[in-house]
Amino acid sequence: MIHRPSIEPNMFRKVLGHLATGITVITAMHDEDGPVGMSCNSTASVSLDPPLISFCPAKSSTTWPSIRATGSFCVNVMASHHEDATRGFAARDVDRFAAVAWHARRCGPGLDDAVAWIECEIHAEYDAGDHVIVLGRVVALEAVPDGLPLLFFRGRYGTFAEASG
Repeated sequence: MIHRPSIEPNMFRKVLGHLATGITVITAMHDEDGPVGMSCNSTASVSLDPPLISFCPAKSSTTWPSIRATGSFCVNVMASHHEDATRGFAARDVDRFAAVAWHARRCGPGLDDAVAWIECEIHAEYDAGDHVIVLGRVVALEAVPDGLPLLFFRGRYGTFAEASG
């Protein structure tokens, strides 16, 4: 029998908080619910050929089932000034689109002023503890040339600054 040490959840969160992540909002246009979306900081590039990305919604998410039902989604890479918007997309029982401007895109709403939009069809979904890993096949993408992303690091929001030298 292999002894596996117990990892305390708060310590796990604290240590992994040292890994800076980008903040995205995953959106879709649901037939009955209209535009749906949720904040996410687990979006990652997976493959160039075929072009795949991943993100990891919690199994407890009430938004992921609506996005899953559409078969596609749009990843909005949030800009440095979007902290309030991303907090809104993480809140429950609110109109998440009330305070943001958006435009229609093929796979879901594109939030205005985002730094990039990555449109995907759901490729696969895998069980991963208290989350699921979603693979999206990229079908369209666009980025603004000079946008600064919103980042999350050690429990706080920030942005990117190039190192000097």
